[in-house]
Amino acid sequence: MTAAWRPVIVAAALVTTLVPTAAGQSRTRVAGAVLGNVANGLVPVANSRVVLHRVGRATQGPIDTVITGADGRFRFEFRADTSASYLVSARFAGIEYFSDPVATNPARLDTAVRVIVSDTSSSAPVRVRTRTFVVSAPDAIGARTVIDWLVLQNPGPATRVAVDTLSPTWGAELPVGARNPQVGDPRLSQFSPEAVEFRADSVYVSAPISPGDKELLLQYELPAEQNRLRVSLAEADSIEAFLEETGISPPPNGWAVNDSQAFEGRRFRRLSRVDHSITRLDLRFPGLGLKPERVLGWLVGGFALVMVIASWRLLRAGPRAGSAGRDLSPVALADEIARLDRDAEGAGPPAAPGRRDQLVAQLEAALARRRRES
Repeated sequence: MTAAWRPVIVAAALVTTLVPTAAGQSRTRVAGAVLGNVANGLVPVANSRVVLHRVGRATQGPIDTVITGADGRFRFEFRADTSASYLVSARFAGIEYFSDPVATNPARLDTAVRVIVSDTSSSAPVRVRTRTFVVSAPDAIGARTVIDWLVLQNPGPATRVAVDTLSPTWGAELPVGARNPQVGDPRLSQFSPEAVEFRADSVYVSAPISPGDKELLLQYELPAEQNRLRVSLAEADSIEAFLEETGISPPPNGWAVNDSQAFEGRRFRRLSRVDHSITRLDLRFPGLGLKPERVLGWLVGGFALVMVIASWRLLRAGPRAGSAGRDLSPVALADEIARLDRDAEGAGPPAAPGRRDQLVAQLEAALARRRRES
């Protein structure tokens, strides 16, 4: 398992731990602190409203609220349901911040819960720390599915917010011609589908981006007629592509092909950018890149054209007087003999002397050959 896959697998494992294993209730206690992210580090946030949330299969929502003390600390005591998970949130400067899922072991007090809040800024830097493309082999209609996994990083102490309600917080280009873009598995993406918008060949995030790393998982399709994947990489720190299709040629310069990796029974070649001056990914797919319906139309039209040409040539050629018997079928020979007989009875042009006898001999020879071959 490579480092590129590890965060996805870890996230999936985290989700798995939240799946209920047994129904039941028990008394549990949770404690922690609300901390403000400033340039010099973390400081306690007093008088902050903290909410305990229950996330279950059937119901979810807030179940209790407390106010932090002067040291920023809070404490909850509640009857936990083992079929649900619990989160803690605090609102600061108009933005809701959430903790990681809290432990609900009744025999052990979880005192390590932290909710990190921060001031906001519309100029706080946000960059793409890693971007990973997983390109599947073409399906039955020739379309390729692409998983586009981005890790956004806000390295400063302030949460990035939009300049106004009409502007996005962050945006990036998608491959040219990408279709049906959507947020991938929401359990593995830290942005809700409602906070992600797709316009033309771009993706935009409207949600605030707090300090640290945030994962965004996208999924889209490249249609059958799309013969390449082209996308701007902007200023991404690390770029990798996992290619299931063996016929894809890597870019000639600035990329390294690593060992293939197996994932869910499928093998992918790993392509890594080694030259950070390269700001575009350009992958060429094998084949002509044609729509299946267009290919079928061309095949039908081509077949019809061939049949028309062949029929025209046969009609134009016909059986000729000087043709060798071995080049004519028994049917063609019989037709030629019948034509000579009609010409002899009417006013048609006279046949060459002995022509009918020659054709009869050729017909007998052709029939004899057919009997031997059968």
